[in-house]
Amino acid sequence: MKVIILGACGGMGRHVAKTISSFKEIDDLAIADLSLKDSESFASQLGFHAKGVKVDINDNEKLLRLLFNYDVVLNTVGPFFKFGYKVLKTSLEANCHYMDICDDWEPTEKMLELNNIAKDKNLLAILGLGASPGITNLLGKIAINHLDKVHTIYTGWNLEEAQPEPISSQKGVNAAMIHGIEQITGKVKIFKDGKFKLVNPLKKQEVSYPNIGTYNAYIFGHPEAITFPHHLKDIVNSVNLAHGNKSTIFVLRVIRKLINLKILTKNTAARFLEWLENQKDFQKYVHSNSLPDIYAVAIGSKNGNEETVAVSLDGEPSRELTMGEATGYPLSLGLKMFLNNEILERGVIAPESDGIDHKKLLMEIYKSFGIKDAKIKIDKSW
Repeated sequence: MKVIILGACGGMGRHVAKTISSFKEIDDLAIADLSLKDSESFASQLGFHAKGVKVDINDNEKLLRLLFNYDVVLNTVGPFFKFGYKVLKTSLEANCHYMDICDDWEPTEKMLELNNIAKDKNLLAILGLGASPGITNLLGKIAINHLDKVHTIYTGWNLEEAQPEPISSQKGVNAAMIHGIEQITGKVKIFKDGKFKLVNPLKKQEVSYPNIGTYNAYIFGHPEAITFPHHLKDIVNSVNLAHGNKSTIFVLRVIRKLINLKILTKNTAARFLEWLENQKDFQKYVHSNSLPDIYAVAIGSKNGNEETVAVSLDGEPSRELTMGEATGYPLSLGLKMFLNNEILERGVIAPESDGIDHKKLLMEIYKSFGIKDAKIKIDKSW
């Protein structure tokens, strides 16, 4: 198989490239980035079958010509609300399978509409195969499978858990920070009472977690809220949540207000968040509540009773993971399953699709984190 990684020299793409460069199923690996010098330099570290290529995804004609030479596109170029849909559409035009780490809900809606085109071409596209979305979707589907019928799904994660990337070719404002600012400002889409609705982000939501307790979390715009009701028609409520200490939520709410009042630009806010995230003194005083760092909660019926199932990780990584590692390993291991013919579904799907072995992929991800004796922790209300 011939595989190309778009944004391969960035903070997320680097981890994907390092991981899949050892896959024997890959004959030709293209390290594609805006800088040819960076891509060639990085490719030289990855083995004889890796080569650096220059790509500007804003030049659709050149991108299409380039992609015609490959079988699979791995897209790590953010922010996805700017680039996600156009890259997927071009990949399908080039007859390429596609996987990404899209973490914006806006393009996810449009990308799912390309499902029939992908199916007609016998192509697979997996959207949001990172940490969140990605691991959260896998946890959510495992939780759902423990109930007879589900009406509500919450996916959630700790705002303060992921560490920033020390190395990236990206110049200017960090794409991950731009994404974060985009999803705490304006309105975000959730699925509530059987309908998609636009709501204010950072609105408080109580989460009752079996065997742990009830804690506050906050609405954060993300694809999980869109993809779960897309794949599971019985879902009535689907919301993505973030949690953290009071000071973190306060800072984000102040930033949101200043942007909405047009006192602060999104780029300036993103730069400030990036600076703040790198401050050791700030990180030192972070204390999260008792919700797991990453989890999913499903509510529905079991044996005729209203019940709740929550799923999280049981075990600690052997090292402190960066955002790039937590995001890049799921994408890499999803690719490996596809290359080994373990994902046979075609069309545009999210990780909770029935075409994926959720438990197997999740356990492979946990192993890549260096977790010894990793287990999937399941907490039930019964």
